[in-house]
Amino acid sequence: MAAPPPNPINKPRNPNKHSLKDLKTLGHQLLSSRTHINNLPLLLTYISPNFPPQHVLESLLSLHSFFSPLLPDLPSSSRSPTHNKDNDEPDADVIYKTWLRSKFDEFVKSLVDVAVSPKAEDALKEVVLDTLMEFVKTGNGGRFNSAIYHRFLVNIVQSTESLDFVLELLSSKYFKYIDIRYFTYINIEKFAKNLEVKDISDGKTESGDKVGESDSRKSLELSIYKIHYIISNIPLLEDPKQNSDYELWGGSGFSVKKGESKGPSQHLKTEDKDLKSEKHDNDVLSAGNYAKKMKLKFTKAWISFLRLPLPIDVYKEVLSNLHQAVIPHLSNPIIDFLTRSYDIGGVVSVMALSSLFILMTKHGLEYPNFYEKLYVLLLPSIFMAKHRAKFFQLLDSCLKSPLLPAYLAAAFAKKLSRLALVVPPSGALVIIALIHNLLRRHPSINCLVHQEDSNDTTDSNSEAERGDNEDEFGASTNIAARKAGIDHFDNEESNPLKSHALGSSLWEIDSLRHHYCPPVSRFVQSLENDLTVRAKTTEVNVEDFSSGSYATIFGEEIRRRVKQVPVAFYKAIPTSLFSESDFSGWTFKEEEGESKGKKSENGVSNSSGDKDGCCTKRQRGEDRSNINEIRARVLLLRAFPSPHLPSSSSIAIVGWLLLHITRHLMFLAPVTPFTTPRSLATNLTLQVWETCATGANLCPCFLLLGFLNSVVLGRE
Repeated sequence: MAAPPPNPINKPRNPNKHSLKDLKTLGHQLLSSRTHINNLPLLLTYISPNFPPQHVLESLLSLHSFFSPLLPDLPSSSRSPTHNKDNDEPDADVIYKTWLRSKFDEFVKSLVDVAVSPKAEDALKEVVLDTLMEFVKTGNGGRFNSAIYHRFLVNIVQSTESLDFVLELLSSKYFKYIDIRYFTYINIEKFAKNLEVKDISDGKTESGDKVGESDSRKSLELSIYKIHYIISNIPLLEDPKQNSDYELWGGSGFSVKKGESKGPSQHLKTEDKDLKSEKHDNDVLSAGNYAKKMKLKFTKAWISFLRLPLPIDVYKEVLSNLHQAVIPHLSNPIIDFLTRSYDIGGVVSVMALSSLFILMTKHGLEYPNFYEKLYVLLLPSIFMAKHRAKFFQLLDSCLKSPLLPAYLAAAFAKKLSRLALVVPPSGALVIIALIHNLLRRHPSINCLVHQEDSNDTTDSNSEAERGDNEDEFGASTNIAARKAGIDHFDNEESNPLKSHALGSSLWEIDSLRHHYCPPVSRFVQSLENDLTVRAKTTEVNVEDFSSGSYATIFGEEIRRRVKQVPVAFYKAIPTSLFSESDFSGWTFKEEEGESKGKKSENGVSNSSGDKDGCCTKRQRGEDRSNINEIRARVLLLRAFPSPHLPSSSSIAIVGWLLLHITRHLMFLAPVTPFTTPRSLATNLTLQVWETCATGANLCPCFLLLGFLNSVVLGRE
């Protein structure tokens, strides 16, 4: 005879009266006899983050020991009590089990609240997580209970706290089980779809409450961060060809018994219609069957997640790992996300290039205007980007095809050569390597190496460039070709077809012969070889130069062995910084006070006892005269505006001035016993550097010289 159902029990008004010892006694009584079933609601009240962790832990252990053996016999949450055939009243035993089921659901809800509460300690959260996962394992008749797991993940994603500790525990301890991965992907797909619908509805119902919209946006971003952490920390499925044995957490997996009703607690299984009953030997699934299902759920989860409005940092992190961790395991390529990212421009387009290139080369994706978008990405800022190394390697791979038309290869070569005038030395090295490979792969653009100004210049344009645009651009191009010294390349044009690159030449590369950085001037000599003879030349590995910087260039120069050291030798000590032939037509006069210092007041020389003082004054006057001469040259340079001073001329002037200044200071230092002329000379040297660097826009490192100049002026 079944025991009568317990009477309704009211919760105690003040549960704090019970000590830890009382809770232990209540737990022992509950486990010992059914007559103490009224202790169950009392212990449930202590499963809350508001109570001390010791009380919560003691109640948790007692309730876990009580419910674990009863779970296989408990009815579903949605099943109503059955009636006897002879009597309309429900069976007492069924009522009792139904009541136990409601208390178990309350227990699970309390555990989830403790797990996501910021008040609970980390040690208590770990125990709560282990208890929940035990119920997930055995809470559905010995099989995986997806309802409890779904409720747990929903509360994690919707919580306003970060919950990093709980997520880290979940990924480190339980994501190694194949069934947990499977149901995690199913839940992520549902979460992402719900968040997408919520974001759309919030966008349509815009209100004037900016504070509410801000809170809603923050809550949405926090949920996206959590979903991204979960989906990115799930281990990838091994190769099914290896017939790997997968470890299960929920017994025999997720097979469904025939005739068993499926309530809301099993709604995930109902929606997953393609999941059928399977037989497993020793709880080991077939690698091939499981891989097919896992790959489908993996694809659906990622596609749903990528449709969300991702924050910019999550967006970049996803793009950086997409081509390695996601695309190879998808059943359907994520074309829309990548094309949308590639159209954004800037750093996002650069990061999307890796994944898009894989889809084009390995999955047969046809992306229109791919090279036009790639051409637009060639900006000076790309040489400072974080992912520039990968971008340059992909750029070299994209331009490797011999089927590229001549106008396209010429446009990229010309665009890169124009960038070589404004990028740092490390960027110039990468550009030289890329142009070297382009000239070797595409012999049709070797005319850019040496292009004569003639009426036939534009005749070398490709048929594609002359076909549709002959009426629009042909006349103006032919007129411009007759003018000597005009570059027909349009650097501002975003369409390589209309840039007229084949009518130009690589004169920018020739200017790099006189680059201030020795590695650049040495490396540019590799383009002097005949690259059309492929048997005698090899391609340059762009990867060796793509990660360069000022530090790497400086380190290589320090380690470089110099065979011959240049030595300065003069037959006669120079008396002035510049010779009269350097600036023809210019005269530089000394100040009156300085000229008087060379002579005595009565116009005759002093006595023999003052010869040393006279020599010292004369030397000081000569030094000041030389310094004034330097200052005049600096003012002369500053008289020319920067647009009228070509970069190649500025480079020559900088080298020429520094050569003379260094030569002068080398002989000035040991002779002059005073510090003021040397300080003035140092000041003027820095002024020469700063003026020429600003006028020619040579290199960002010259900003340091301006700082040093200000320091010297402050000390003066």
